Amino acid sequence: MTVLKTSLRNFLAHKGRMALSAIAVLLSVAFVCGTLVFTDTMNTTFDKLFQVTSSDVTVSAKGASDTGETTSDTGKPPVLPAAVVGRIERTPGVKSAEGTVFSTSVTVVDGDKEKLSPTSGAPTIVGNWNANDARTMKITTGAAPHGAGQIMVDADTAKKHHLKLGDDIGVITAVGTHHARVSGIATFTVTNPGAAIFYLDTKTAQQALVGTTGVFTNVNVTADPGVTDARLKRDVSAALGTGYKVQTAKEVADANQQDVKSFLDVMRYAMLGFAGIAFLVGIFLIINTFSMLVAQRTREIGLMRAIGSSRRQVNRSVLIEALLLGVVGSVLGVGAGVGIAVGLMKLMGQIGMHLSTDDLTVAWTTPVAGVVLGVVVTVLAAYLPARRAGKISPMAALRDAGAPADARAGVIRAVIGLVLTGAGAAGLAAAAASDHATTGSAWLGLGIVLTLIGFVVIGPLLASGVVRVLGAIVLRVFGPVGRMAERNALRNPRRTGATGAALMIGLALVACLSVVGSSMVASATDQLDKTVGADFIVQSDNGSVITPQAVDALKSTPGLERVTEYKILPVTMTTPDGKVSKNESLNAADPSYAEDLRTKTVQGDLADAYGADSMSVFAGFAQDHGIKLGSKVGVAFKDGRTAELTVRAITSDEVVVDKGAMYVSIATAKKYVPADKMPLDLLFFATAKEGQQDAAYKALKASLHDYPQYTVRDQTDYKQALKDQIGQLLNLIYGLLALAIIVAVLGVVNTLALSVVERTREIGLMRAIGLSRRQLRRMIRLESVVIALFGALLGLGLGMGWGATAQKLLALQGLKVLDIPWPTIITVFIASAFVGLFAALIPAFRAGRMNVLSAIATE
Repeated sequence: MTVLKTSLRNFLAHKGRMALSAIAVLLSVAFVCGTLVFTDTMNTTFDKLFQVTSSDVTVSAKGASDTGETTSDTGKPPVLPAAVVGRIERTPGVKSAEGTVFSTSVTVVDGDKEKLSPTSGAPTIVGNWNANDARTMKITTGAAPHGAGQIMVDADTAKKHHLKLGDDIGVITAVGTHHARVSGIATFTVTNPGAAIFYLDTKTAQQALVGTTGVFTNVNVTADPGVTDARLKRDVSAALGTGYKVQTAKEVADANQQDVKSFLDVMRYAMLGFAGIAFLVGIFLIINTFSMLVAQRTREIGLMRAIGSSRRQVNRSVLIEALLLGVVGSVLGVGAGVGIAVGLMKLMGQIGMHLSTDDLTVAWTTPVAGVVLGVVVTVLAAYLPARRAGKISPMAALRDAGAPADARAGVIRAVIGLVLTGAGAAGLAAAAASDHATTGSAWLGLGIVLTLIGFVVIGPLLASGVVRVLGAIVLRVFGPVGRMAERNALRNPRRTGATGAALMIGLALVACLSVVGSSMVASATDQLDKTVGADFIVQSDNGSVITPQAVDALKSTPGLERVTEYKILPVTMTTPDGKVSKNESLNAADPSYAEDLRTKTVQGDLADAYGADSMSVFAGFAQDHGIKLGSKVGVAFKDGRTAELTVRAITSDEVVVDKGAMYVSIATAKKYVPADKMPLDLLFFATAKEGQQDAAYKALKASLHDYPQYTVRDQTDYKQALKDQIGQLLNLIYGLLALAIIVAVLGVVNTLALSVVERTREIGLMRAIGLSRRQLRRMIRLESVVIALFGALLGLGLGMGWGATAQKLLALQGLKVLDIPWPTIITVFIASAFVGLFAALIPAFRAGRMNVLSAIATE
């Protein structure tokens, strides 16, 4: 009980000093709990949606996907004849059956040809208004569509794009473009996950999406009372025979949920990973806090030992303080986590994915996990300072200052740090020299972990040298104040090292990802310059195929020397070694593609692969199956006949564009695939006549004006799009890493604040002999700046080493250019100085307000 009272007294006595450490715990726990609550809520939302929108049994064409999305490479959804509905209605146990038709391979535009698709990545769906949809949507304005000239839109899409009754809407499909005017607006009665949904009447939907009437994509079947879904499925399957996909409501919901789950899992684990990084940074803050508190209470602890307190009691006292800190920070963090989850839901709403707080899901495991994690991490972080406190002897009560440093422990720490750093460097070297990406990745991971731990352990040794160099460059210009700031930073290298290490971790990851991202862009750009011979690339940004009407418009564009079609054909291959490779694909293109993409070959000439009954394979595939030039490969085309093609070229694996592609000419493909089964073009390459590039670029855009679903890019546009995609991903990662950097800044603030308290008497003496308040504040700010720059220098140097090694592994995939983004690195380094200035504001202000006489009288 005495130990508990002492711990409570000390905790409350230093509550101000504990606050920043508690904030670090709070932020880390909040991020973990917020992630769990947010992803659980999304799961709940989609579970409810899929359960409500699924009929008892759904019948679709055999080639349809489990999730119901359009999968046909012709741009049209797989269909079944309308007569199937009557056969199902006559099946025992069926209450009703309704045919529906819908497609996700659509682009919808307004009267100004602006796309109405969601920006969140959710699909655009066009279908017929049916009873199943009426269960989840309510018409709130206007009426359901009747006739070819009417279309209904969901309320969220109407609001986002300011659509109203009578507005013109264009539905662009593989069949063509269908125009209609808004006849009604329907509001979701369940949560809308962000899809844009448009409804036509049944006949119009069939004609616009499939090109013919008398067909459906699905049949929604409702069971008679007392008939289970499983029994209904069995009876319907028996009535229809083979050739159809029959699923219960649960099977459809599970398939949809599995599709969403993969996305949610990636999001969850990525965010938890960044929360883990924040926890790691918080550990340094907690260790620093308790180390400094123990050092400041050395005399007090010595007195406790002198009057009979045992080592165990002192140790336990410090750990109880850490336990209190962990409990307070974790409990507040759980509450903040729910707030973060709600904030993320609102943010998703801004990009079109609407999540209702009515579905907010806080599982009992979430607060338990948050509190347990926060408390365990805090107590573990305080263990070393607690052990150090237990070792304080009763004689320490007679000293004026904290316990002297253990020189032997410092030497052992330096040796361990050097060994770990050396082992990590060896791991990075092994990764860089690896010939296989899998092996190299394992070495890279080991090298990153060991070098990170090594730098943390060796931090005090590095601080002694690096701070002196930084002091000579940055601080000496400030005269005596700068020299005092440098000496303060060097006074306790262990503290400076731990504080710098907290900032080092976040900045190391920033530098590493910057190098990797910049190298990927530079490598891809270099490959484009070397391999792409075409002037323009035409494609859909969402992967949709190019309609025949758009192809005609594109080919009729003036100023073009050549146009190259490009298709993907699913095939099954039988190789010379007798193996059957399913789920393969051939890239079918015009012979001019050999000029448009100058793919490196290891054997043969790629132009020969576009001859009659010829093909190419890539080197890895050839090696795995014993294929050589002249080898015969059996190719069974989906929806077509089987051909025997001769291998005329073997392409290199060391490419970025079309890596792993196998080529055949479109003329060869047409011999074996019926015209009505031939996939539409996935993209087009176009080359302008000599000297007419600018005019052809404008003409292409004009030709495709009525087809806004396709984008025309020249090589400069394509490189910029690639750079933007990688840049957006990096910005998202930097945003998540900001949490770790915020915690690290709190560490600098806490270190300086406790350092000011520790040096109260010293500050009073300096003020007494003439140091002004302004000079005192400058000294503390400069100390903070040099600590921040020390952490930044270590982090950026370490991160660039990791990034350069990672690029060596990327080189095995064809990304061979190492590009160090010096502007980013220099900007981050300079920004670190401002971080140091910001962190020092409050400690410097408090130091400047100290009463000189009171400070001198402090023991």
